[in-house]
Amino acid sequence: MVATLLHLAPIGLVLALILLARRPPVQAALAGVVLAALLWVAGLAEPLSLGVVQAILGDTTVLFLSTASVILPGLAFVILVERAGAPQAIGAWVRALGWPPAAQVLFIVLGLAPLLEAMTGFGVSLIATVPLLMSLFSRPVGMRLALTGMAIMPWGTLGLATAIGALLAGVPAATLGSHSALLSAPVFFCLSALALWQARVSGVWPWCALGLLGTLFVAILFAINRWLGPELAGVAAGLSVTGLGLGSTLVRYGRLPPWPREAWPYLALLGLILAWRGPCSLYGWDALWVIRGQQVSWKPLASPGLALAVVTLLQVCGRAASPALPWAGLLRRARVPLTTILLFLLLSQILVKAGFLLETQRLLQAMSGLVLAPTLALLAGLAGYLTGSNVGGNSLIMPVAATLDLTHGPWLAALVNSAAGHGALGSLSILALIVGLAGANRQEEGQLVRFAFGLVCLNILLVAAAGSALLYGLGSR
Repeated sequence: MVATLLHLAPIGLVLALILLARRPPVQAALAGVVLAALLWVAGLAEPLSLGVVQAILGDTTVLFLSTASVILPGLAFVILVERAGAPQAIGAWVRALGWPPAAQVLFIVLGLAPLLEAMTGFGVSLIATVPLLMSLFSRPVGMRLALTGMAIMPWGTLGLATAIGALLAGVPAATLGSHSALLSAPVFFCLSALALWQARVSGVWPWCALGLLGTLFVAILFAINRWLGPELAGVAAGLSVTGLGLGSTLVRYGRLPPWPREAWPYLALLGLILAWRGPCSLYGWDALWVIRGQQVSWKPLASPGLALAVVTLLQVCGRAASPALPWAGLLRRARVPLTTILLFLLLSQILVKAGFLLETQRLLQAMSGLVLAPTLALLAGLAGYLTGSNVGGNSLIMPVAATLDLTHGPWLAALVNSAAGHGALGSLSILALIVGLAGANRQEEGQLVRFAFGLVCLNILLVAAAGSALLYGLGSR
């Protein structure tokens, strides 16, 4: 037991620094790496060797490159669309549709918010949804609805966290994504129902529409994950609900308000991803260039960062008045998240390859499936919430799930991926963005923090229940 506690001390230190000492995740991750290295050098893990060090550094580099290739162009894209006023223009466009509040809530929570967040990440969807929802409802309700819409969809930044989680778990990204879609399904339905309840929606039609749109959302998310991978899954799910809503309006009224000119980069990004992803899937072009570590590999030509970079370049070339990309702002915004992710990835590789997780693996393998699922969901949800990142949560907990020698390993990995994602999207970093956009006072901020924590707990409970039921149905111990 003492050995197990020592081996888990780096993870415990990270969580304690964030939760109790309220230190930034980047500092907590650095402390975790230092402690893990000291324990390893002191002989409290597997023997220190040059080969293991090289494997740790090699796999960490591959994982980090696959992450940075999306985050850097993604942040550049975000900066330029923010400068162009695209999110605000989309919010005004939704108002121009003239829908009743119930329709707008479902459209935002299951359509617009997941679509925008899946394409860009970084909370960009909130720039459109917070002002829109606060114009439709009271300030507290508008802020809670915006947070609910964020916490519903952990496929941000073109499925980056799922792709990294798949590398960490050693399972295909399509498998991890499709399994995660099923485990997250209760969250989609429950949070959508919560949004309608908060909006004080009455009548039978909105709840019937919720059942229809929720089923469509889950079906598309599962199918695209399974057949094309996680990069397009969130976009397609949000787009399907958006398209159904717009199509019904077009049939009913014969017209739609024109798409705002400021928001053309979103359409260009969607078209470019579709145009490139299809040939890659059909002809295997993404396999022409593969960067390999010891246990992980990365296909740069399959990275959604390519599409983000091209559309960002088009935006720069199309801005005659201010053509230069704000490099200083880009590097300032990217420095902390990239450093944090690098340290979490390094910590995860040390824990795996230096043998820190062997005792934990034995303890977890002794658990029944009905106990194991809630345990992993709680750990992953807490890690995602405290780090404020699905990638960070996966980096901490996914190696634990990956070491379990169980028949249903991919489902356990999906459990971690879903719980970490739903936990991260209710984190304090997301709250800070909502509070800033809404101009909330101290009382409103405190109420929102309590609501967010309750939302994260609900999400973890739903994912844990789904995982337990699934493992029981599959005949796990």
